Amino acid sequence: MILQALCDYYERKPVLPRLGFETKAIPFVIEINTAGQFVQIEDTRTLEGKKKIGHNFVVPQGAKRASNVAANILWDNAEYVLGIPDTKKLADRETKGKGDVYLARVKEMHEAFVAEIQTCIVAIPDDAALKAVSKFLKSPDKARMEAHSLWAEILETNPAMTFRLNGDRDLVCQRPAVRAVLGNASSETEKITCLISGDLDGFERLHTAIKGVWGAQVAGANIVSFNLSSFNSFGKEQGANAPVGKRAAFAYTTALNYLLSKESTQRIQIGDASTVFWSEKHTYLEDTFAGLFDEPPKDDPAKQTRAIEALFKAPQTGVLGDEGGKTRFYVLGLAPNAARISVRFWQVGTVAEMSARIRQHFEDLEIIHASFEKPYLSLFRLLVATASQGKSENIPPNLAGEFMRATLAGLPYPQTLLQAAVRRIRAEREVTYPRAALIKACINRQARYSPSQEKEIAVSLDDSNTNPGYRIGRLFAVLEKAQEEAVNPSATIRDRFYGAASSSPVTVFANLMKLKNHHLAKLEEGRKRYFEKLIGQIMSDINDFPAHLSLADQGRFAIGYYHQRQAFFTKSESTTKGE
Repeated sequence: MILQALCDYYERKPVLPRLGFETKAIPFVIEINTAGQFVQIEDTRTLEGKKKIGHNFVVPQGAKRASNVAANILWDNAEYVLGIPDTKKLADRETKGKGDVYLARVKEMHEAFVAEIQTCIVAIPDDAALKAVSKFLKSPDKARMEAHSLWAEILETNPAMTFRLNGDRDLVCQRPAVRAVLGNASSETEKITCLISGDLDGFERLHTAIKGVWGAQVAGANIVSFNLSSFNSFGKEQGANAPVGKRAAFAYTTALNYLLSKESTQRIQIGDASTVFWSEKHTYLEDTFAGLFDEPPKDDPAKQTRAIEALFKAPQTGVLGDEGGKTRFYVLGLAPNAARISVRFWQVGTVAEMSARIRQHFEDLEIIHASFEKPYLSLFRLLVATASQGKSENIPPNLAGEFMRATLAGLPYPQTLLQAAVRRIRAEREVTYPRAALIKACINRQARYSPSQEKEIAVSLDDSNTNPGYRIGRLFAVLEKAQEEAVNPSATIRDRFYGAASSSPVTVFANLMKLKNHHLAKLEEGRKRYFEKLIGQIMSDINDFPAHLSLADQGRFAIGYYHQRQAFFTKSESTTKGE
């Protein structure tokens, strides 16, 4: 299903390279004339941040190589193209006494590159550009190249390089005759029934590596691979265990690499899961999905807010024109796993279903907060609120993926998310806006899927909520506020007793209720009566303090505390009118 959906996406994106080609960043282009003479080295790089990045060109698909020598066609690194050693590698090998071995290997690499050019000339004997490249490789003008200002950098970085004929706009590998031959080339004569398309096609033994998955190998990893004998069945080897045709293998790998590329607007990072998304046809949700969940850019902090507000207004404005249709929407989360890639989550639904579930997600998270805080929270902000020291690397590996899966499937959030939020509050003794929003959403979602008659938690202070955890949390906030006004301590009862009060109230509240009498005695009469009345109202539904609170009730304790604290700093309507 995943590979089939990626193949369909490839077919609807004409900008993607066709069979036999790929998009590659090429920093340097060697320009030659028809006589094969060196003209110049073109620097295609542009500055992105602090790093220079080569321009992306459509070039013949790179060879699948690990430690073996295998040259690409008409482009490769400087070792292959020019037969020059990487100065850093050479120095390292010479230190180990293997300099001669490395130089011999570089010579072998260059010879393999030249052989590929000759193979192309045999297939296209009349192409002037191919003949020019062949002449250049036989007798390059080394003196002029070595005098070029970029030569020292080429020796140090071993960059990708290719050729262009002087006066041409396209690269040599992009000339129509070359593209036609390479597009029809197939080294596989055996025909199989492709498991993805169902068509007869040449068999793909090794699938192209997938790049761009955060944390995976730089050279790429595979989503389909059989690289150990223990993975084989019935005497089959490598890709023969799940036969996929060349066209389908090229289509799904090209589409996935495009979605994962830095230029793509259809990817976000969710914990350790590199997440991509697309729909059967172009939709508004495909354009805005990243903005709904990802951190907004620093130069446009309101981007997420606008995207979410548009999503909520969509049923009235019709901006999601396909919401009543059947266009499917796909979300794929990938995580690194050595030389292979793990599927962290895979969610499929119509645009209408996905839109409704995302709206529900943000409705569940809605909770009262300070006016200067963002109205909507990104997944990253929610997850780091549960992590030790607020660091993203401390987010449990599977938590982000499970959170996203539950969001898109409309299911209860994982219990581990509620546990993480409650545990972080107890450790830091601070109920923040993101943590309160998470706890509210987790408890309310769970309540909808259980036979419990427990009332859902409201957005703001709810005097009618009689849950013991919620009431005791409110009471704890009132006792702390009274203490603050009475003595303004450097450490409040929250700093000293929050953990015990939220898990086993009976152990601390007897003493806290006695302590509050001393605090109230120090307040002016008006404030004293206010706190006594508020405490009485809260205590009216509390007969005894519980010995223990369940995890959900510990969450309600945190929300009750948070709601009551927010209420203290929110002006009442009557007060506002009287000012």
